[in-house]
Amino acid sequence: MATILKRYPAGKQASAVIPLLYVVQKQMGRQTGSTWVPRVGMDAVAERLGMAPIRVYEVATFYFMFNTKPVGRYHLQVCGTTPCWLRGSDEVLRACKDAGKLKGYGDTSEDELFTLSEVECMGACVNAPMIAVDDDYYEDLDYDRTVRLIESLRRGVRPPPGSTTGRQTSAPEGGPLVLTEIPHYDVAAAPAAGKAEE
Repeated sequence: MATILKRYPAGKQASAVIPLLYVVQKQMGRQTGSTWVPRVGMDAVAERLGMAPIRVYEVATFYFMFNTKPVGRYHLQVCGTTPCWLRGSDEVLRACKDAGKLKGYGDTSEDELFTLSEVECMGACVNAPMIAVDDDYYEDLDYDRTVRLIESLRRGVRPPPGSTTGRQTSAPEGGPLVLTEIPHYDVAAAPAAGKAEE
């Protein structure tokens, strides 16, 4: 926490509330296997920053990235906003419910491995539909790929985040279509900077 507080000028420490809540949430995850921010953690942040506790509660309950109650070992966060929905987020949700043995949003599986949440857009629209598992994004999902992801997590294997189809960044399916070659540019033949061509 002290390292984070050094980033903020004297009298402006309250600006560190979000990073400090994130530290508390990560510490809870390491200590208990559930990444969440208990009220006692919020109170500790408030005391450290010299803030009224209610101000910290307001921040923690406003942002979706903070869990104010325990979650499963893997927090499945399904994006249901328009781009993901148009590309099949309903099937991703169904796969999470089936493979994770979850009833719906807000549910935690009996084995406490999975918690299912709906979240607003996380900015991965170009590779929709997607989910976040804790802080990792899994993109280009469908029912079967989501089931495989959850089965891997159940075995304790976390697949590499990103496109589940192997798509490169946000290139179209099948690979890049433009700028596939960089033409040779001869630096020696280029005019010198500041000299006008004759």
